[in-house]
Amino acid sequence: MAGTYTPVTLPFTVSGEKEDLLTLLADQRQMFTVTLRGITEEQARQRTTVSTLTLGGLVKHLAMGEQSTLEELVERDDTAEFDMQKAAHAYELTDDETFAGWVEEYHRAAAALDDYVAQSAGLDELIPQMTAPWQPEREWWTIRKMLLHKLRETAHHCGHADIIREALDGQNTMAALYDGTDPSEWAIG
Repeated sequence: MAGTYTPVTLPFTVSGEKEDLLTLLADQRQMFTVTLRGITEEQARQRTTVSTLTLGGLVKHLAMGEQSTLEELVERDDTAEFDMQKAAHAYELTDDETFAGWVEEYHRAAAALDDYVAQSAGLDELIPQMTAPWQPEREWWTIRKMLLHKLRETAHHCGHADIIREALDGQNTMAALYDGTDPSEWAIG
């Protein structure tokens, strides 16, 4: 699909709207991981703005979001509630966690979500959403809406990550995309 910033090849065959959504989501994920390229464990935990956000915290949050979306799709639990305790440290790496571990989980969870969506019957399937303090009434979203939400969330945090990274060492994600490095060498950590 033309229009992506990164070279995206889906590991399965889909077409139409499903292909478009999964391709754009994969592109945004890749943009995020380009921002993480070359980051050390120490840098992943470093605050570079007045915010408490760090690159490690962002990758953990996005990985947890991928896990949660897949869980909602698979379980389809119309009694599910958002676990506020589980989310208490969603934006920070705890002492027993590693940046590399969450980067690996981010890739694993994203691949599992994409594979599930690729195999799903269609984007119009209605999925019950967890209730939460910000969404107290049960809502039913289509898989399409869930993917669009995931795309928005990923793009939103790509911007955060880019600002944090630029303040950390001056790297700009768009410049990093075009620095001549082969995308297969976009190793993280």
